[in-house]
Amino acid sequence: MSRNIYIVAWLVVLVVSGCASVPSGSRTAAATKVDEAAVNALYAELEQAGARYEAGMKSTGPAEAASLEINASLGQLQESAAKCAVTTGCDSGRFLSTYDRLLRLDTTDAVAQDIEAAGVDADAAGESSPVVAALPAMERTITLLKGRELAEILTINDAVKAGLEQWLTQYRPNLMTTYVNYQFMRFQMWPQYHEAGLPEALLFGMLAKESGGRVHAVSRSGASGPLQFMYATGLRFGLGNQGGFDQRFDPALSARANAAYINEQLGIFNGNLELVIAAYNGGEGRMRRLAGRSGNSSFWDPAIYSNLPDETRDYVPMVLAAAWLFLHPERYNLEFPQIDGRAGEIVLAQDASIAELAVCFGNAGGMNDGWFRVLRNLNPALDSQEQVKAGTRLQVPAQLEAVYAGKCAGGQWADLAEDLSRATRVSTRSSGVHSSATRTSAKLYKVRKGDNLAKIAREHGCSGPRDIAQINGIKAPQYRIRTGQVLRIPACHKR
Repeated sequence: MSRNIYIVAWLVVLVVSGCASVPSGSRTAAATKVDEAAVNALYAELEQAGARYEAGMKSTGPAEAASLEINASLGQLQESAAKCAVTTGCDSGRFLSTYDRLLRLDTTDAVAQDIEAAGVDADAAGESSPVVAALPAMERTITLLKGRELAEILTINDAVKAGLEQWLTQYRPNLMTTYVNYQFMRFQMWPQYHEAGLPEALLFGMLAKESGGRVHAVSRSGASGPLQFMYATGLRFGLGNQGGFDQRFDPALSARANAAYINEQLGIFNGNLELVIAAYNGGEGRMRRLAGRSGNSSFWDPAIYSNLPDETRDYVPMVLAAAWLFLHPERYNLEFPQIDGRAGEIVLAQDASIAELAVCFGNAGGMNDGWFRVLRNLNPALDSQEQVKAGTRLQVPAQLEAVYAGKCAGGQWADLAEDLSRATRVSTRSSGVHSSATRTSAKLYKVRKGDNLAKIAREHGCSGPRDIAQINGIKAPQYRIRTGQVLRIPACHKR
C-alpha cells in the first residue's frame, strides 16, 4: 500500500470514529459558557498539526523520518479532534476540513503517480474525498476556505439545486449579464479577493445575486453599488465619500470592502461561509444570535434555517449556485461568452460624455448590447450625460482603444454622437422650462434616515431619481442626499 493510500484509510478511520463518539443530539442549545481560551487553544493545535503534516509531506530527508513526522501529526490531529468533540463552542467542521485538505495535498510527483497508478482521474480525485463522503449530507457544507478550493467543499444539496435551476431558467439572462459585466471589471475586483485569500467564484456569486454587475445599483433599502453595501456598513469598511463620489459605487473598493467583511465574519462564525453569506444578507447580529442559540454551526440546521426570513433562505443557496456555475458551467449545458476583458484607457481628443462614446462605439467587437453599461461601470464617478473635458483619461476595455482612435476621436460617428447628445441636453432644458409650474407647485420633503433618492422617487410616483435630482441640483450618478435635507418633490407621475 502506498503512503498516500495508507493516509487516506487512516484519516477515514479517524473521522468516522470521531463522529461516532458524539451522540447525534449532543449539539443542542447549551447553557454551558463557552471557554474561548480552550477553543482557541484547540484551533492552534489544529494549525500546528496541519503544518507538521505538510512539512512531513514536503520533506526531502529520509523517508522514515518523514513518515514519523506525518504519523505524529496525525496523532496530534486525532487527539485535538477528540477534545473538540466534547468542548462547548468548538467547531468540529474545522478539523474535518483540515483532514480533507490534507488528503488533497499535491506537493510531490509521487502523489500524482499514486493517483495515476490507482486508475483514478486526477480531477475527480479532488472532489471525492472519503472524508467528505463519510459525513452526513447536511454536514458536507462549506467550512474553511483558506488553503482550499471552493469546488472541493461546496455541497450541492436540494436548496442549491433549486438555485441552479433558477439561474439556468428564469434568471439565465441575469447570470449571463453578470458574467459579461464582471469580465470587464475583473481586473479591478478580482485582485482584491485574491489578496484576501478568497475564491473568485464567491465574488461572482455575490455579484450575481446583489447587482448583476451594475455598479450604480441602488436597492429599496438604500444598499448601493455592485456588492450592495448599506451606508453605515460601507463606512465601517472604508467606503466613504470622496469629492462628492460615494465609494460604494467603485468596483475595486467595494470588492476590497466585501472581502474584508467576509474575512471578518469568517472569524466570527468559525470559518462557516454559509453563515457568513447569510449574515451579509440578513444581518450579522441576527446570525450570531441564531447560531449561538442553536449551538450548531450549520446554516441548514432547522433551528437556524427556519428562523430566517425567506429572502435570506433564498439568498444563500442562490449565491452558492451562481458560484458553482461559475466553476463548472460545462456540467449544466451552460456556455459563458468569450470576453476580452483586458484593461485599457483612452485620452479624450475632444469633449465627450459616456453616452456619446457609447453611441460612437456602437457594436464594435461584436458587443450586441453596446458599451454603455461597460463604460459606466469602468468610470463610476462620471454622470453618463455630462461632457468630460478633452485630455481626460477614461477607463475602457483594451479592445476599444483602437476603435476610439479610428472612429470616435473625430469623424462621422463622433459627430452623430455629439448631435444626439446636444439634442438630449436641449430636450432636458426644455423639459425644465415647461415644468416651471410643476417646480413652483412642488411639495417639500424632509429626508429621513435610510432614504435614498430612488426610494423617494418611487414613493412619490416619479419615474426615477432624475426627476427629483434635476430640480434640486443633485448630481448623478450617486444622487447623494443627507438625513434632514429638504427636497422639492415635483408633482410627477410614472411615465
